[in-house]
Amino acid sequence: MMNTMMNTTFARRLRLNRLSRQGGQGLFIVPLDHAVTDGPIEAEGGLDALVGLLADNGVDGIVLHKGSLRRVDPRRFTDTSLIVHLSASTSHAPDPDAKYLVAGVEEALRLGADAVSVHVNLGAREEATQIADLARVSDACERWSVPLLAMLYPRGPQIANSRDPQLLAHAATLAAELGADVVKVPFADSVAAMADVVRGCPIPVVAAGGARLPSATLTLHYVEDVLRAGAAGVAMGRNIFQADDPAAITRKIADLIHGAFETTGGSAA
Repeated sequence: MMNTMMNTTFARRLRLNRLSRQGGQGLFIVPLDHAVTDGPIEAEGGLDALVGLLADNGVDGIVLHKGSLRRVDPRRFTDTSLIVHLSASTSHAPDPDAKYLVAGVEEALRLGADAVSVHVNLGAREEATQIADLARVSDACERWSVPLLAMLYPRGPQIANSRDPQLLAHAATLAAELGADVVKVPFADSVAAMADVVRGCPIPVVAAGGARLPSATLTLHYVEDVLRAGAAGVAMGRNIFQADDPAAITRKIADLIHGAFETTGGSAA
């Protein structure tokens, strides 16, 4: 990741390095923004306990909405980065693919964020608004030296296959062109196709976790495929907090991601 950061400010490089426990190599992000979209996240002990479990088992960054922070002990983020999510929508909206900004970069900094994230659905009816929002957030991130995670999904009336490699490559390029530091996209139809997406993108790519898989074994196989494709890591939610043993699967995924970069000497770029 360092090679992609040389033209950024010292403060932004510092925060980007903090985003990964491996000093910029390998990224394991857990989004916990699902409650706004789909309703409450059920976790034993509540949200604070879940965030603590993730932090204790090797997660690099956790994505939360601003109001959630009132229910989380700040000490959970001693060794784990806080990513404040700026986008929202609900599954009950007339157009669930539309996304709206509900927070800003300055507000996220006041809350203690290490980075921010924005969601854009490529191909949505409201695509123009979402792209414009991404551009405005990118400008604010540049002003305040804050890393930007762009979550790009091909979704909309004209999208037949959200895993189409050409669409994913376009989505990843869009994020990079508008100033994102890291882009999250769905996994392609194959490891080889995903490898092409990763190679063609000038910023680190993390793969979305997707729908819940039937077993921990399949989840780990999926992460292995992501790493074989050369991606920086995963941004995985449901397959973590809905798992039978969230702590165990979190630790195993963290070991896979961070171990792969330690073993190969690879870079998240």
